[in-house]
Amino acid sequence: MSVQAYLNFNGNCREAVEFYAEAFGTEKPRILSFGEMPSNDGFPLTEETKNLVMHAELKIMGSTVMFSDAPPDMPFIAGNNISLIITSSDMEEIKATFHKLKVGGTVVMDLQETFWSKCYGFIIDQFGIGWQLSYDGQKH
Repeated sequence: MSVQAYLNFNGNCREAVEFYAEAFGTEKPRILSFGEMPSNDGFPLTEETKNLVMHAELKIMGSTVMFSDAPPDMPFIAGNNISLIITSSDMEEIKATFHKLKVGGTVVMDLQETFWSKCYGFIIDQFGIGWQLSYDGQKH
């Protein structure tokens, strides 16, 4: 199991990721936009949203830092734009940790299968800290 930082931006994620890649001398990042994800009738995309960054990551000084633009249904709030992501290849560990962290907190996205993980969930714990939990075993 590992813990990494996840940074959200307000439409300028691509610029930030490219800046950090240059500043830290990393490999050129692969940047995935919302427009590249599989279509979902429950999540219609405007032309503006299609160009926003859904996911990017950099290896910075031995750690993985992940990035995205805040989608329209999750308003950007400066100061609350950092969460921690826990990845594990143990599905039961993901589920148990999620259920412990959600006590007294708010479930943003309940544990579910996504196109990037067989089990992913996002909560804000009772102390206001965002936690994303993601199974990193067999990918789709």
